[in-house]
Amino acid sequence: IGEPDFKTPWEVRAAAIETLEKGRTTYTANSGLAALRVEITRYMERKFGLSYHPEDETLVTVGGSEAIDLCIRAFVEPGDEVLVVEPCFVAYAPMGALADARVVPIPTRAEDGFRLTAQQLRAAITPRTKLLVLPFPNNPTGTVMRREHLEEIAQVLRGTDIVVLSDEIYAEMTFGRERHVSIAEIDGMRERTVVVNGFSKAYAMTGWRLGYAAAPELIMDQMLKIHQ
Repeated sequence: IGEPDFKTPWEVRAAAIETLEKGRTTYTANSGLAALRVEITRYMERKFGLSYHPEDETLVTVGGSEAIDLCIRAFVEPGDEVLVVEPCFVAYAPMGALADARVVPIPTRAEDGFRLTAQQLRAAITPRTKLLVLPFPNNPTGTVMRREHLEEIAQVLRGTDIVVLSDEIYAEMTFGRERHVSIAEIDGMRERTVVVNGFSKAYAMTGWRLGYAAAPELIMDQMLKIHQ
């Protein structure tokens, strides 16, 4: 169920307790606390080489799930197609359905290491395709998409208007010598990608409902309207 087997670190809990004791319980900026957005962008650059502006390219959300929902609703019109790589988090398809989209599953195969291949993606795209949900590192398979795999996916997407929703909530659960690579790092992909992440998995903060999205300002403006 995506629940870490350790507790939220004490320093996080202590900071929250101190905040409550000092009565800091008022509204924040709609995008989230400015200081938090600064730290999120620093973290993304330090850990994953992704550069975003804290003021207008990041948004703090009610868990990663809200960020996913905002992205889908910002882009999808009734009848548009949303490609969902499977197996995956159970909520992608219902979120697409709530937006009156046609959800098109792309089942991955054991012989491909449960990664999305360029051939599978190319075969699934139609003139109605609006969004690709890319859930890697993957729950439940544990599969990661390495840079060479993402380059192949990017090549298929170039020349289309398809937006990528890259759910990277498990990025810190990537082990071994190779660091996690986001499709937003690949040439030409940043401007069409919404990166979703959060604190639930890496910091055992599932119940805190604290996630975030990062995307170019043009995209983030639309997501922020729905969030507000």
